Amino acid sequence: MLITFFRSIILYIIVLIVMRFMGKREIGQLQPFELAISIMIADLATIPMSEIGIPIFNGIIPILGLLLMHIIISGINLKSIKAREIICGKPRILIYRGKIDEKALKKERFTINELQERLRGNNVFNLGDIEYAILETNGEVTIIEKPEKRGVKIEDLKLDVEYEGIPYDLVIDGKIMEKNLKEIGKDKIWLEKELQKFHVRPEDALVVTIDGKNQIFCQKKEKR
Repeated sequence: MLITFFRSIILYIIVLIVMRFMGKREIGQLQPFELAISIMIADLATIPMSEIGIPIFNGIIPILGLLLMHIIISGINLKSIKAREIICGKPRILIYRGKIDEKALKKERFTINELQERLRGNNVFNLGDIEYAILETNGEVTIIEKPEKRGVKIEDLKLDVEYEGIPYDLVIDGKIMEKNLKEIGKDKIWLEKELQKFHVRPEDALVVTIDGKNQIFCQKKEKR
């Protein structure tokens, strides 16, 4: 029983490391070759996990082999556009200038109902509102609405907008983010002075953030 327990932990750590090396893409954004490798890794990990008689390296070595294949294929994708098209395919336009391309739907084995489902996933409920719909290589559908159906942007109103930058976490669950403080050119003493305005000490803060306009958000931990 203990052997199975420890084998499971070891294989979990190996699979976790391999998946981290594969990158940060979400499952829905995986390319076909990445999805295939992920499925095979899962299958390879379950065999030595449940079968004590099989040496654990019989599972680890093939998993590392698949990681190597992933690195090689990813490298080829980066260097060759033609290879990328063969391995990952090409985006296909399903709706062109407001008209559904029936040939493209048939080639991709896409039904009208599936297309409508993807549109609803993009908060578009009327086919007549679509100028372009593009099926990406990872299976996602990118939507471009007709000009009159798009939301109003600030640039359309010709307003001057200040650059906001990105927010930084300064404290998370009572722990000071030293690296982020250095990024904004501040130190712990400055942070403590700022938090005095909220009557909070860093170790008592649940979260403290600062945005590009130097506005600080602070929330104190709840008392247990």
